[in-house]
Amino acid sequence: MSDPFKQLRDAMDQFATERDWDQFHSPKNLAMALTVEAAELQECFQWLTEAQSRELDEQQLAAVRDEIADVQLYLIRLAGKLDVDIEAACQAKMERNAEKYPAEQVKGSAKKYTHYQD
Repeated sequence: MSDPFKQLRDAMDQFATERDWDQFHSPKNLAMALTVEAAELQECFQWLTEAQSRELDEQQLAAVRDEIADVQLYLIRLAGKLDVDIEAACQAKMERNAEKYPAEQVKGSAKKYTHYQD
């Protein structure tokens, strides 16, 4: 069975090693770079209406794909530096979310869990 996160992590490790960039990839720096990439993803949607954001042309969609990839790659690199299993972390978080947001209590609501609990 292949682990795509591990494959990407290994490829990114090699990429950084070949360029002697590991010295710059501290968890702090990677987290900061991640926020920059997330902002660049937001920029792809800046000034679009809700409807326009759902109907991107090919050029817009290509830019969004690139920024999504940048965000994901920085997340994978950060997780690798901290030895975080992304899949396990996501599964655990989904379980916690299911407890915080029971479907029968929150269905159709965008309220944060702190606003509907007794």
